Amino acid sequence: MPGALRNRGFTLVEILVVVVIMAIVVSLAILSIGTTGRDSQLDEETRRIQGLIDILHERAILEGRDFGLRIEPTAYEFAVYDTNRDRWLTMNDESEFRHRNLPNGVTFELQLDSVAVVLKPVDKNLNDGPPPAPQVAIAASGEGTPFRLTLLRDATQARASVDGDAFGKTSHQSSDHPPEKRS
Repeated sequence: MPGALRNRGFTLVEILVVVVIMAIVVSLAILSIGTTGRDSQLDEETRRIQGLIDILHERAILEGRDFGLRIEPTAYEFAVYDTNRDRWLTMNDESEFRHRNLPNGVTFELQLDSVAVVLKPVDKNLNDGPPPAPQVAIAASGEGTPFRLTLLRDATQARASVDGDAFGKTSHQSSDHPPEKRS
């Protein structure tokens, strides 16, 4: 019967095209959500801080100079000790070590020798003398201040940290690592 309606279904090619499109959409959704629980912004910042500290540790030994890390609640900067002036100077001339603000919603927590330190912002408007000394020192001898610097995202409580020991060795803990239990 040429005039009869034929029962038309989907061809195999049409079904495969739809399946491929759905797979692409699902994979993009998974990538955008970040199912691993990682906070890539925190992880990137901890790796940056660790790398900069490691560079300054090498420079301290090679140049015979003391360096430091000054930490505020939402910012950090590096400093060098000027023996001629007998004071710490910020390293704003070198772009890698300039003053850096953390992303919005991220704050620092600092522990020195396992003791929590209250971080206060530095008032740049006060010209009553030199800026405060850095909390973390990197000595020309290769030694350093033992520390744990934790980045905390306020909204999600995600954490990532950079640790340093007295011998200048650093390590970092990514944000997908479960928080330590404290007693």
